Amino acid sequence: MGLIARAKNIILTPKTEWDVIAAEATPPGKVVMGYALPLAAGAAVAQFIGVSLLMGGIFSALGARHSMTGGLAGLVIGIVMAIVGIFVLAFIVDALAPTFGGQKDMSQAVKVVAYSYTAAWVFGLLEVIPVLGWIAALVGGLYGLYLLYLGLPKLMKSPPEKSVPYLVVVIVCAIVLWIVIGIVTATTAAMFAPSMTIDRSSSVTYDKDSRLGQLEEFSKKMEAAGKKMEDAQKGGDPSKQMEAAMGALGTALSGGKGVEPVQLDVLKPFMPDRFAGMPRTDEHSERSGVAGLMVAKAAATYGGDGKSVDLEVVDTGGAAGLMGLASWMGIQGEKEDANRRESTRKEGNRVIHEQVDKRGGSNEYTVVVGDRFVVTATGHGVGIDALKAGVGSVDLRKLEATK
Repeated sequence: MGLIARAKNIILTPKTEWDVIAAEATPPGKVVMGYALPLAAGAAVAQFIGVSLLMGGIFSALGARHSMTGGLAGLVIGIVMAIVGIFVLAFIVDALAPTFGGQKDMSQAVKVVAYSYTAAWVFGLLEVIPVLGWIAALVGGLYGLYLLYLGLPKLMKSPPEKSVPYLVVVIVCAIVLWIVIGIVTATTAAMFAPSMTIDRSSSVTYDKDSRLGQLEEFSKKMEAAGKKMEDAQKGGDPSKQMEAAMGALGTALSGGKGVEPVQLDVLKPFMPDRFAGMPRTDEHSERSGVAGLMVAKAAATYGGDGKSVDLEVVDTGGAAGLMGLASWMGIQGEKEDANRRESTRKEGNRVIHEQVDKRGGSNEYTVVVGDRFVVTATGHGVGIDALKAGVGSVDLRKLEATK
């Protein structure tokens, strides 16, 4: 079936079209290169035209800086990451199938993932009109989840009573991958810095500490993770396939570092006996997640005279890469209304987030240390200055050094 006819049918009549797709013997390579790649490229080009050309012209007219080179780099990275995302999610779909009573079939897994993305890519073509396109892309993404809901049981043969749990797990993985891909693509312009040298043989190398050098290292780690997934697939062991799939996801979230969180005994000492002048009344800690996506947390409660503070120190471990990307992007902002004031800023290499309740309710002060550890103090009846001073009394330098 032709690309346009297939895209039309999967969007307008998905229930019957999934039956047709399930019966086809189309090789994964043909599905990706002949169907997914053209649609993904079309959506990426539409976004480039809408953002870099149309919106970029407006930004330039207003005196704001805009990088056309960064936009082109984002275009290429967006297409590449879209294809990578299909294979990563397909490996996960295939590896999870036996767990939920389905049948392992990598070809079917690639089809269910690729065709489920159809709505996002087709609606994404409207991104040539910036504001309208962004809304359309969101609608397309949500409709894609519905397509996945219809396609999973038909292609992976999961029984009705297990189809919903199977769908939920796959959707969570899909959303996480979508976030990672979106962040990587969006930060390409910022990472695309002229920090390269050309040797006498004219081959291009990058400073390992530059944005491009770090991106190159990340690509190598993802390639290695993909190789492990491929080897696990050939071995036929479902548990190893699941472990490899989650390991690849963990590699993506950790920015290629494969970070394991510290042990709880390392975090517990950062819970002081007193905080903001109040004694500690309770404490607990936990280390949870799956292989490659572990998180560790130590927490304590302090109280007295009708006031209380909840203190948390979290090692984001496997998700540390998201913290690093947020730091790279230099995320900052401030908003305020009659009830609350909220701000996010950078102080040195740390990200600070504050929330202040003007009515005297709860306040929150958060510090991200070392692009990995998150220290949060939430006070009830305790001012933001007291929370800030309390967090400052925690040995943040030592915490950062534990990684």
